[in-house]
Amino acid sequence: MDRRFSIPVVLGILLFWQPLCSQARVFHDALGRKVTLASVPTRIVSLAPSITEMVYFLGLEGKLVGVTRFSSFPKEAQKKPKVGIYTRINIEKVVSLDPELVIATVDGNRREDVEMLEEIGIPVYVINPRTVSQILETLKRLGEVCGVSERSEGLARALNERVSRVERLVRNKGKPLVLLVVNMRPLMSVNSKTIHHNLIQLAGGRNMTGDQAHTYPKLNIEEVIKRQPDVIIVSSMKRGGGYETARKEWYDYPTVPAVREGRVHLMDSDLIDRPAPRIVRGLEEMARLIHPEAEWNER
Repeated sequence: MDRRFSIPVVLGILLFWQPLCSQARVFHDALGRKVTLASVPTRIVSLAPSITEMVYFLGLEGKLVGVTRFSSFPKEAQKKPKVGIYTRINIEKVVSLDPELVIATVDGNRREDVEMLEEIGIPVYVINPRTVSQILETLKRLGEVCGVSERSEGLARALNERVSRVERLVRNKGKPLVLLVVNMRPLMSVNSKTIHHNLIQLAGGRNMTGDQAHTYPKLNIEEVIKRQPDVIIVSSMKRGGGYETARKEWYDYPTVPAVREGRVHLMDSDLIDRPAPRIVRGLEEMARLIHPEAEWNER
């Protein structure tokens, strides 16, 4: 080959490809996996309701082309095309939406679904927030991946300020023993491996079942009476009259401090069950229930 032509040709090819290559961005997800994106994604599929909430919170709903079935917040998300439930993803549906990025979660999505999407050539970024601080960090990371870093930094900072305010107001207020009821029949609570445990701690309480071996331990009323919780918070996906009835049923046990002092409360489970931005609001409400004596009107 004539070297007089080969070098200019090679240089020309490199110059042609350089702009394309420079657009590619590499990220590492919560599992340490390398995720390469050719450019800022304009078509995103969410594989969990909590992820859908994050995408909307970041103002990226216009790029969201697919969600899972129980993505109920905000209401507009219910109109998006569905790709199955987060524990069982319809791969064919995801592919048909031609996404440039799929966002998945360790807590619920099947590993084989993630691997299958990657084999097809669809980038999958996996998140795994387990605490409130990790949720805020995840929010920032998603902002970077989706090309809205400045926006996500500001939003995460504002949420973090609210968390810090709660911590400041409950500091030195004592640590009431808290029973968080996440299921009524059978009676179930949470141990230290849950985000609920982290919320109770941040809100200035002690988780009555934090030391249990099972993530969602089953309880009997005799054990509750023995442990003497100061506060009982009923958080259940069950709605309607049964929800209020579950609270009133506790008043059959007046020897429990929480019952005797009228400190049996209801909470919207959506605010504390999903690792999404609304969890900060859930933290604020829980802290008010645990420490009503704190100066919540302070600015």
